Amino acid sequence: MKIVGFETEAGTRLGVVEGDQVVDLQAADPTTPGDLALLLARTNGDWEAVRGLVARAPAAARLPLEGLKFALPVARPGKIVCLGLNYIEHVKEGSQRDNVPKYPTIFKRAISSLVAHEGAMLRPRVSEKLDYEGELAVIIGRRAKHVGVDAAAGCIAGYTCFNDASVRDFQRHTTQWDMGKNFDRTGGFGPWMVTADELPPCGKDLKIETRLNGAVMQSDNTSNMMFPVAETIAYITQGMTLEPGDVIVTGTPSGVGFARDPRVWMRSGDICEIEIEGVGVLRNPVEDEAA
Repeated sequence: MKIVGFETEAGTRLGVVEGDQVVDLQAADPTTPGDLALLLARTNGDWEAVRGLVARAPAAARLPLEGLKFALPVARPGKIVCLGLNYIEHVKEGSQRDNVPKYPTIFKRAISSLVAHEGAMLRPRVSEKLDYEGELAVIIGRRAKHVGVDAAAGCIAGYTCFNDASVRDFQRHTTQWDMGKNFDRTGGFGPWMVTADELPPCGKDLKIETRLNGAVMQSDNTSNMMFPVAETIAYITQGMTLEPGDVIVTGTPSGVGFARDPRVWMRSGDICEIEIEGVGVLRNPVEDEAA
């Protein structure tokens, strides 16, 4: 099942994608929350009620997918926890090639850094060094603390695509990466969440690819993560309680722009696409930040 956030004149809503249509869950039942985090908190990650709602939805609740104005898959995630250096070939192409991490490299993103599918990513006024990073994102379905590796899959609601675009010069200003990872509207997120039951456990063995203006820049497989999803959830929940709607962004493969010769930076007019097998394609045009 694909759960999509979308914008209407009445506000943000949630829908279920069926072929070339979207079932508007709030049109089917006005008490349905418009934020996936709230829906997950209500259902504890159980989709049976949603499936029943879709089955009973009147024809008036069905909208064409074409022309839909996409919103973020989770309107207001409580936490966006990101991993760096999670594919060995990406480690080798960067400054940490001689310092392979023993533990997940954790940083966070702010909500203001996110942009939905088809929304414009912003190249900031203060830098030309906006780099793409295609990644698998995990959406948490139920409260999780001190979760073992074997139980991690049960905490996952589903998966989506993420472009962890980085302003490289600001990222390198200090040993802390957060500034370069949190410029406004640099984190592509979407297009929808595919529920966990439709993909391999913990998102293993999925092809992941980044294309810039149609050219393949990154191509790898999630089975090559140094810190797989289950191990990452177990590590994070030793310290942080994960709540429904929290997002874990799992790191990028090799092929990023800063490691190329000559280097490749995203510019106004570019189109960046992240495609993950079984999930879909996240597409974002790039624009310059207004003067």
